[in-house]
Amino acid sequence: MTQLRRELGVFGAIMMGLGAILGTGVFVSIGIASGITGASVILAIAVAAGVAICNALNSAQLAANYPVSGGTYEYGYRYINHWFGFSAGWMFLLAKSASAATAALGFAGYLLNLLNHPSSELLVPIALVTVVIVTMVVLSGLKRSNTINILIVSVTVTTLTIFVITGLPTFATNNSINLTPFFNESGNPLFSFLQATALMFVAYTGYGRIATLSEEVREPRKTIPQAIIITLIVTMILYMGVAIVGIGAVGSATLSDATQAYVAPLEIASRQFNMPIVPPIIALGAMMAMLGVLLNLILGLSRVLLAMGRRQDMPTITSKIDPIRSNPYVAVIVMGVVIAGLVLIGNVKTTWAFSAFTVLIYYSITNLAALRLSDQERLYPKWLAWVGLCACLFLAFWVDIQIWLIGLGLLAVGLIWHAIRYRLFHQH
Repeated sequence: MTQLRRELGVFGAIMMGLGAILGTGVFVSIGIASGITGASVILAIAVAAGVAICNALNSAQLAANYPVSGGTYEYGYRYINHWFGFSAGWMFLLAKSASAATAALGFAGYLLNLLNHPSSELLVPIALVTVVIVTMVVLSGLKRSNTINILIVSVTVTTLTIFVITGLPTFATNNSINLTPFFNESGNPLFSFLQATALMFVAYTGYGRIATLSEEVREPRKTIPQAIIITLIVTMILYMGVAIVGIGAVGSATLSDATQAYVAPLEIASRQFNMPIVPPIIALGAMMAMLGVLLNLILGLSRVLLAMGRRQDMPTITSKIDPIRSNPYVAVIVMGVVIAGLVLIGNVKTTWAFSAFTVLIYYSITNLAALRLSDQERLYPKWLAWVGLCACLFLAFWVDIQIWLIGLGLLAVGLIWHAIRYRLFHQH
């Protein structure tokens, strides 16, 4: 068996998108970004949403025209050349492995807070066990993974709604005092704002999971654009609500400190709502959301590794599919091991910033591929691809200089590997 079965409709695809987005982005990264730019993280969320919408529409039209597993990795090959195709796949593996490690650490942080045992010594071991368990779930096949994902997303959306509703009275009592000053007054406010926008952009990029699973979507030309657009609208509304209420109720400094110390900003913020039942609900919802993100990331990563194995950009053993479960089992196991390795870093700010740089490079290639679509293939105006490309390249270099130097170094390592394999396989 070499092809995956088409089992996802519009609802299933939306739930996969929401499951990939609603997790680390809302339960952890809002806390990280608020520490960088203060209350203006609210504006950063809106700007990042605009960039994400451009990228999403370009991803949608590429996936609709070329519905195979692999996302921008395959689009780079088809519409640009093998160098860009490989670079997209390589950067996706790096970016989303880091995001998955952040999700696993986030799950561990919220669990420890729920148990009133906020010990940093247990953070990494719990995160490692979580990666192993979720990898085993993904190995059981897409249909079961999709059912579990729908349950997780339902709990997550309910949890975030409870956070916003129960936090509104505290926000109203504070009379917007925590929203001023709006921009961070220490250092360079513009630099801080753009850095936070880059980090928040990553919080939207789970919609790409719909594209990377497009070989498993029914009626892809119709289903994928619909699912991506609905997913992004729902996400933006939830992010804005959580950021406004969270910062308005407890302040950006509190959110930031809770993220750095405990990796559980929303649960710690909700303790100030004077409703004892709310913090445990938030913690449980956050844990479910992190599991959903981890599950979706392992699904997406394994499908890109599968595609790279098919093209011999990675060892061909990674393209093996279990005929019974319609599952790229070798790719799933490999990505589980890589994510576990990144969990050992143990710092969510580092893993999330690295994810931001690499994913922005990945989506730059997405937009570049969209520029090469023919008039017959194009679903949306060409200027959307130009806006997306320029925005991604611009934001990529506002993360910490050490992060983008490491990112560029790893890209170079990947390109050397690709050059060697390309020469080996194309000489015969």
